[in-house]
Amino acid sequence: MDDYRRIADRIAADITGGRLRPGERLPPQRAFARRHGIAPSTAGRVYAELVRRGLVVGEVGRGTFVRATAPDGQPGIALTEAAGAPLVNLELNYPSVPGQAELLAPALTTLLRPDALGQALRPAPAAGTPAARESVAALLARSGLRTGPERILFTGNARQAIAATLAALVRPGGRVGVEPLTYPLVKEIAARLGLVLVPLATDAEGPLSEAVAAAHRSAPLSALYLQPALHNPTSRTIGAGRLRELADCVHRLGTPVVEDRIWAFLDTGGTPPLAALAPGLVHLVDSLSKRVAPGLTVGFAVVPEDRVEAVARAVRSGGWSAGSFALEAAVRWLGDGTVDRLVAAKRQDARRRQRLVAEKLAGFAVRSGPSAYFAWWELPAPWRADTFTAAAREHGIAVTPGTAFCVDPSRTPDAVRLGLGSVSEGRLGRALEILAGVARGRAAGGDG
Repeated sequence: MDDYRRIADRIAADITGGRLRPGERLPPQRAFARRHGIAPSTAGRVYAELVRRGLVVGEVGRGTFVRATAPDGQPGIALTEAAGAPLVNLELNYPSVPGQAELLAPALTTLLRPDALGQALRPAPAAGTPAARESVAALLARSGLRTGPERILFTGNARQAIAATLAALVRPGGRVGVEPLTYPLVKEIAARLGLVLVPLATDAEGPLSEAVAAAHRSAPLSALYLQPALHNPTSRTIGAGRLRELADCVHRLGTPVVEDRIWAFLDTGGTPPLAALAPGLVHLVDSLSKRVAPGLTVGFAVVPEDRVEAVARAVRSGGWSAGSFALEAAVRWLGDGTVDRLVAAKRQDARRRQRLVAEKLAGFAVRSGPSAYFAWWELPAPWRADTFTAAAREHGIAVTPGTAFCVDPSRTPDAVRLGLGSVSEGRLGRALEILAGVARGRAAGGDG
């Protein structure tokens, strides 16, 4: 084994054994090299290896710090519930409303008849069933996208739909333009597929079309992955004018797009999907997970006509097809109005939770939308994301550090994302009060 890996193993053991604590700063690389009797270049490889393993994070101009979240085989991702889960988990974000199970149950009754159950337990192809395609096409039409049912493919969840579309669009080594803060699992998907994520310059409204063109000129982009509506983690929604600029840009470049609409059902602004402006290039990805429930869900992708078979092959090769039972349940929930009732209830629920955020975190720099289920908290100095995450965990609260969303590991924001949907309103309010107290107490008198 290379010397640098042996040294990295020793530092990793100190981190996992608690001898190096979350938020603790490692010495500068030259000092580390002197201490261990190695060349500075070898020290650089040790630090790079620790970053690769997800044990530390490097911050330009500030140094290298032990991460607050323990590695779980997915470097940089802090969206899974760890063993010994904290009292309040604001990492997970699975919204549920009172009476949800009672709303969902009646539609499943007919599926339990032996004849219906036998049909629902058969394998489903990537194209799903005619009834599922028609139901999803009607759902999408209400959001401003009119599409032929033959363009709709189904997966077990939205993550699988994202993976399938990217696998069909981009070869290993290909470049994918993304927002500088992006869905963490897209980083993991890109790593598994061997794709290179290219952060695009943005402003308050979203990605700049000239930034897309500039990135493409430097080396061709194989695709874009964007979250135009209720971007996770910032809740930003791109306006209609910027969407048209982006549509014109991808038309000029001929660059396909994966448009993530997973949270868009909460957006009441009526901004049309990017897929409605560039249907020949945009692959729209969505699911029923957040609308309905994560345990029995359906993901789907609306694919340009000439790409249907390529994406269907990716779905089949990945083993990502939706289950027939989930498809049959989805058809019934969409048809009897259950999904619409749940969406209306969750929009109201999200607005109430956002009012709690505004009340409990008043005076802090919090970015969010009025109907979003998450909030992006830009921490007061001298807090860093990892040290605040560690301090929150000591108080029994889990939050997601901004590093989980950051594409460029050398530019890590001093921010955390708060998931608002997985705990009761009462527990959420108490957690926000505690977090505000932690931020004020340390900001007033400590070294973050």
